[in-house]
Amino acid sequence: MVGASAAAASAAVPSGAGPAYAGADNAGADKAGIRLAGTDGPVLAKVAFTVNGARRELELDTRTSLLDAAREHLHLTGSKKGCDHGQCGACTMIVDGRRINACLTLAVMHQGSEITTIEGLGQPDNLHPMQAAFIKHDGYQCGYCTPGQICSGVAVLAEIKAGIPSHVSADLNAAPAVTEAEIRERMSGNICRCGAYSNIVEAMTEVAGIQTTRRPA
Repeated sequence: MVGASAAAASAAVPSGAGPAYAGADNAGADKAGIRLAGTDGPVLAKVAFTVNGARRELELDTRTSLLDAAREHLHLTGSKKGCDHGQCGACTMIVDGRRINACLTLAVMHQGSEITTIEGLGQPDNLHPMQAAFIKHDGYQCGYCTPGQICSGVAVLAEIKAGIPSHVSADLNAAPAVTEAEIRERMSGNICRCGAYSNIVEAMTEVAGIQTTRRPA
């Protein structure tokens, strides 16, 4: 994973960056929209992606995470910074149809991507079914992890519908079903310190159109 991430990060930086570290002319890098190391400032790069249906263009320090780009530059503060190590899931976004921990990926790696944050799923007067179900089943307490839980929940149901198996899928050749075990396994990367897990399962199963028996506390 580390090697793959490093390779992806390297690919995201324009090729003109290399020679400048040896003192080469920076003109080519300027045309590429990047300020190189050794100049009076951070290394900057231009990136454009679609966020919640709208095209956004930013010039960012190449070290900026997707989470920080959303929160600090686009002012989409629904996605939360929890552990900043990819362990809690509070920063979960949906990128090109798949859920990711936005704190672990660089914004410049997502040129041209389709990104959905909690703000793009629904609004107070037009809630996404998953948001409405979380409210109905009290799938939160403090609410800090809730945006990530909801984004992950939407993506989990899409994964199951697409036939993607999980660690608890009994038959890898059969389409997985929306069961409590599948939901709990797939949502295990989203931590709720308040312990609203049973209610989250209920919310997700309602959205999936099935009923489950509530587990004892």
